[in-house]
Amino acid sequence: MKEKTSSTLIVLFILFFSACSSAEDQQSTDQVLKVGIVPQFSSERINTIWEPILKAVTDKTGIQLQLDNSTDIPSFEKRFNAGEFDIAYMNPYHAIVAHTAAGYEPILRDVGRTLYGIIVVKKDSPLETIEDLDGKKVAFPAPNALGAALIPRTEFARKYNIKVEEIYVSSHSSVYLNVVLGLAQAGGGVQKTLQQQSKEIRSQLRIINKTVEVPPHPIVAHLRVAPEIVDKLTDAFLELGETVDGREMLGKIPIKVIGSTELQDYDLLREMGLEDFYVQ
Repeated sequence: MKEKTSSTLIVLFILFFSACSSAEDQQSTDQVLKVGIVPQFSSERINTIWEPILKAVTDKTGIQLQLDNSTDIPSFEKRFNAGEFDIAYMNPYHAIVAHTAAGYEPILRDVGRTLYGIIVVKKDSPLETIEDLDGKKVAFPAPNALGAALIPRTEFARKYNIKVEEIYVSSHSSVYLNVVLGLAQAGGGVQKTLQQQSKEIRSQLRIINKTVEVPPHPIVAHLRVAPEIVDKLTDAFLELGETVDGREMLGKIPIKVIGSTELQDYDLLREMGLEDFYVQ
């Protein structure tokens, strides 16, 4: 009788844990995570880049990832400050702000390169140095676009002691177009977004300055996302980086070599005093 009772208990335990495991797997499959992307490009271009990546990660994990675009960088900032996204791709200083404001943690980044800002002028412009920009009209995508605006604005004031007329045009692509059209005498961007412009645009621009280098944009996860879900997503992204097709997809973000990261990797940004120039 005791042996029969013990056997029955063992079977019940097995059934119980199997049910728990099945419930957890079903929860992972049914859960939809909202993914925000810093709008460096148009929504159409962001969709083209990110939808295949998110589908590949979903196929690997069973976790549904839903792209949720923002109209511009300021609206993106408001949304991550409110904790609206479950997963997001943002600039490095955004990651620091988002951690403090809403509990986001960096989980992945490009470990194969660094991020730096550039200042471009028209190819035939007489402007040669940053000091030449004093009093001139300079286009930026948004005040807090890290490499394209926040670091350059900080360096203008502290390193070069110049003042420029700042205009904000929503995206990196708009910056380059404004400079080409003569609507601004210079513009702030980053090397990768310049490379992704059409040959017609690139051929009309010239770089006159590069900023200090910092670790590039991370993918972050909100604290409400369960650790086991974060681990699954992290592993799936890393596995994507091990395939030829995956590397090609990630390269369009652009992420050259995907790897794990954490908040401490961005301590350099904390030391730069960028908060004095960050626009809330």
